[in-house]
Amino acid sequence: MTLGVVVSFLFFATATETGQPLNLPVGVVDCDGSYVSRRICHEIAATSAVDVKAVYNSHTEARKAMQRGEIFAFYEIPKGTYNEVLQFHSPHMSLYTNSAYMLAGTLSYKQLATMGMLATGAVQREILRKKGYGEEEIMGLIQPVEYDTHMIGNPWSSYQVYLMSTLIPAIIAFIALMHTAYVIARERKERTMHAWLKKAGGNTLTALLGKMLPYTAWYSLLCVAANLVMYGPMHFPFEGSWLLMVLNSIMLVTAAQCAGCFISACLPDESLAMSICAIYCAMSFSLSGFSFPVESMPRIFEPLSWLYPIRHYYHNFCDIAIFGNGLEHCWPSFCALAGFGLVLLIGAWMLGRQYPYTEPKKLRP
Repeated sequence: MTLGVVVSFLFFATATETGQPLNLPVGVVDCDGSYVSRRICHEIAATSAVDVKAVYNSHTEARKAMQRGEIFAFYEIPKGTYNEVLQFHSPHMSLYTNSAYMLAGTLSYKQLATMGMLATGAVQREILRKKGYGEEEIMGLIQPVEYDTHMIGNPWSSYQVYLMSTLIPAIIAFIALMHTAYVIARERKERTMHAWLKKAGGNTLTALLGKMLPYTAWYSLLCVAANLVMYGPMHFPFEGSWLLMVLNSIMLVTAAQCAGCFISACLPDESLAMSICAIYCAMSFSLSGFSFPVESMPRIFEPLSWLYPIRHYYHNFCDIAIFGNGLEHCWPSFCALAGFGLVLLIGAWMLGRQYPYTEPKKLRP
C-alpha cells in the first residue's frame, strides 16, 4: 500500500531530476573540412543536451555507429558547403536520427536541427558584414520573422513536471483499484464471503463501503501528500485552488476503487479478475490522453476514454493546476468521477445476487 507508491515517486523524481536527458551521444560527418563545418561542429559540441562522440569521415561509418547503438543521431555536412555559402546558395546538409528510441531520437533531432540553423546563420552574418551590410539589414535577411514562444504550464520543457504530475496519481489510483479487487476476490477464494456479508447485516453495499473506506483514506492521503511535495518543495507550476486539487485526488481514488469492485464482482476467479484489472490500468495510459491526444484518435476511442477515472482527473489537473480555473470549468469531470458510484452500486447488486444472505430463522421455544 505504501512501498510501491514511495518507490515510484523516488524513481521518477531521481530519474528525471535534470528535467530533460542531457549529453545524448551524437556524431558529425564532416566531408567539407572548412570554416563553416568546423563552426557547426563547435556549436553542436558546446550544448549540454548532446555530446559529440566522434567526427566521422564518411556516411557509412556514422551509419554503422548508429546501428551499433553508439549514437542516436548524426549530422552530415557534404563537401563544398563553404563554397555554396559564399555564393549565397543553399547547401544541403543531412540529419539522420534513430527514431526507434522515441525520446532520445526526438531530442537529438531537435537539438541538432536548431544548432545547425543557428551556426549557419552566424556564418551568414559574418559574410554579410564583410560585404558591407548593416546589422538591421543582416537580421532582416537572416531572420525576417521573429517568433515569441510561450510554453504554458511547463515553460522549462521539463519531463519531470510532465511525467510526475500525471503518472504518480495514476500509479496510486491503479494500486488502489487492484488492491480493492484483490481483497474482494480473497473473500471469495477463502470462502469467507458469507461471514463478511453477515457482519454487514446482509447489506452488500455496506460491506463494500466498509471494505473500501480504510483504503480510500490511506490512498487519498498518499495522493494528496505526493501533490503537496510536487507543488511545494519541487516547485511544479500550480495556479489553482488547493481545495479543488485535494477533492480531485480523493475522487480519483474513490472512482478507481469503484471500478475495482465492479471488476471483482463480475469475475469470480481471482487470477482472471487481477489480470483484467491490469489490462484496464494499462489501457488507461493510452486512452487517457497523457501520451497521445484522444481528439486525434479514431472517433470510436473518445467515448471509451470516459471509462477511465484517470482521464477525468487529467482534465481537472489541466484546469486547476495549469490554467487556474475554478469549479465552473471542472464540474463536468467531477460529475464523471462521481458517476463511478453507479458502477459500485452495480457491483454490490451483482455480489448480492451471487451470495444471497438471509437471516437465520429463530426456533420457537
